[in-house]
Amino acid sequence: MLFIEENNFSKIKSEADSFYKNIGDIYCPYLKTKVSFNAKGLAHIKMKSWNKTRSKNDQYIRLKFIKFAPLIIKDSHTLQELQEQKNIEKIKISGTWIKKHQSITYFAFVAIINKLRLKIIIKKIGHNKPYFWSIIPFWKKRICPISRKTKKVFHEGDLKYE
Repeated sequence: MLFIEENNFSKIKSEADSFYKNIGDIYCPYLKTKVSFNAKGLAHIKMKSWNKTRSKNDQYIRLKFIKFAPLIIKDSHTLQELQEQKNIEKIKISGTWIKKHQSITYFAFVAIINKLRLKIIIKKIGHNKPYFWSIIPFWKKRICPISRKTKKVFHEGDLKYE
């Protein structure tokens, strides 16, 4: 596990916050539309789910590499993963937050930049504009219990939690 000094964490968090807030929209060639970098994506990098903060190590590693997310989206011509599901989402209607069943699609793009493996996840709810959801700076390696060979695991579980 990484040991992160509070000063380093605060510096990376502050730099990432400033950078993220100035991104705006990035055109994704695969989706043939712009992807928004809204507050939901930044919140997801800091929070695992509503009211559950990610560990400092997890936040640090994601925030450190957030600068690559727009580049990867801008150059993404090949989809690596696709996950479609119906889920309950909190949406704001006339100033009131409500929970509603929505059709959700997660798109994942993988790139290797300077020997770093990065996965970007874009979320799309219904027919709304897609937005940046997450960045995963590396993937895990697992040993297959039967063959004892090392296998790369790009993600485990739902993309919505990554």
